[in-house]
Amino acid sequence: MGRNGVPRYGSISKLLHWLVALAVFGLFGLGLWMVELTYYDRWYHQAPDIHRSLGLLLVILMAARGLWIAVDGKPGALPNHRPWEIHLARLAHLLMYVLVFAIGLSGYLMATADGRALEVFTWFSLPSSGEWFTDQEDIAGEIHQWLAFGLMGLVAIHALAAVKHHLIDKDDTLKRML
Repeated sequence: MGRNGVPRYGSISKLLHWLVALAVFGLFGLGLWMVELTYYDRWYHQAPDIHRSLGLLLVILMAARGLWIAVDGKPGALPNHRPWEIHLARLAHLLMYVLVFAIGLSGYLMATADGRALEVFTWFSLPSSGEWFTDQEDIAGEIHQWLAFGLMGLVAIHALAAVKHHLIDKDDTLKRML
């Protein structure tokens, strides 16, 4: 029931996929909103704490998703998928994983540059590794922002490809993850 089958993704893969999608969109929106806050806004300190906590949980969720795929595998490509589509889909999925982990690392470097641990709500904290390079917080912040925009661009392409398969190719690509 929860495991992947030949034609479809199982319920665990679907749940992980949509939790990751929700977290990515939520974190991106929260990130855009919080950088516009002023010092006197009541969310000025809370929003970054929430963003960092959810970001670390997303990295953990992505690791769990990758582990689940390693254990359970993925359904094969549909017969109508062309070799270039299969190759690009694999590359896009790999890049999305790399980007999420790189965004998480840059966020960690930005958040802990001052030596303070990264607090995840009140559940636990991830110790700081300190400042590795000059202007680490600013440089990591720039990288974090650019990677986040890159991830959102790739997510848009991913979603458009799923819609293309559904509306133009009229295959079950999208239905397998719903």
